[in-house]
Amino acid sequence: MTWILGNKIRINIFGESHGPAIGGVVEGLASGIKIDMGELEKFMARRAPGRTSLTTSRKEDDRPIFHSGILDGYTTGTPIAFTIKNLDNRSNDYSDLTNRPRPSHADLTARQRFGERVDMRGGGNFSGRLTAPICLIGGLLIQVLSSKGISIGAHLYKLGPIEDLKFDLLNLSFEDIIKLKECDFPTIDSKIRVNIKDYIDQLRSKKDSVGGVIECGIVGLEAGYGNPIFDGIESSISKNIFSIPGVKGIEFGQGFGVANMLGSDHNDSMYYKEDARIGYYSNNSAGIIGGISTGMPIVFRLAVKPTPSIGLKQKTIDLESGENVSIEIKGRHDPCIAIRMVPVVEAMTAISLAEFIL
Repeated sequence: MTWILGNKIRINIFGESHGPAIGGVVEGLASGIKIDMGELEKFMARRAPGRTSLTTSRKEDDRPIFHSGILDGYTTGTPIAFTIKNLDNRSNDYSDLTNRPRPSHADLTARQRFGERVDMRGGGNFSGRLTAPICLIGGLLIQVLSSKGISIGAHLYKLGPIEDLKFDLLNLSFEDIIKLKECDFPTIDSKIRVNIKDYIDQLRSKKDSVGGVIECGIVGLEAGYGNPIFDGIESSISKNIFSIPGVKGIEFGQGFGVANMLGSDHNDSMYYKEDARIGYYSNNSAGIIGGISTGMPIVFRLAVKPTPSIGLKQKTIDLESGENVSIEIKGRHDPCIAIRMVPVVEAMTAISLAEFIL
């Protein structure tokens, strides 16, 4: 199966979790754009499995093989096509689940949509494994946007009961984004990382999982980008963020908190700076009004569900026998998929902005 996204910059991803490879195609990038392959490799490594004790033990290099569109480190103007090999899949872990759909997975709905021959080993085309090509495409676009003065950074704001610091809506800076990207683990407050590790260890021992919240910030986007109604920046980001497996909610700026605010508290009043540029006293709208950028930092948060693959016994059905049964899921899974999703959010944000900027 292949899925296509975008108009100016069209992306196409394909493959299944336990197939020989996954991959993608990017159309619309101009010729002559310099690509830093070292930076792209570092970005991909942040998402790759098996890098820390907090994530799945599945190990994948996630090294792309480019088939067209890039020559000697520069884009050629033709579609960029690439594949990423799947090297460490264990399909036997799913052999007894063919007719027993896993709770809160796409096993049943995929079969109802595409028929009984759909490949759902490891989640198939619905797997988080397909975020690897999204990360690669987004990693390319992050470099392009960076050359235009736009920086994107995200962090793990919440994991279960453990909370990180929030971005400063009014004063989020390039330095804040850069500092975050240099961290080994995606939190602003380094002190909570030990707490997260201990909590993950507890979940592993209980064969359970937990959800999380990721916060993403954009700085350097000037005022006047976007469109009203259907093609606004919020609309585009929201649609694309919900394309990431496991995302269940999104909010911008004060988000659902605006329901408890007065207009006099929420409204972002304006003033002229000494250089005659427009400034804002607050940024509760998170850099977007009417679907169009204000020039202030854009900040949004997204809620990620707990990993549905858990080792505890769960109730399901047997599609062959027509009976109610129980299953215990084997295999290697993330106790919290939000951890590895942080760079995916950055990538999908870059994909969203590319439609307006390039």
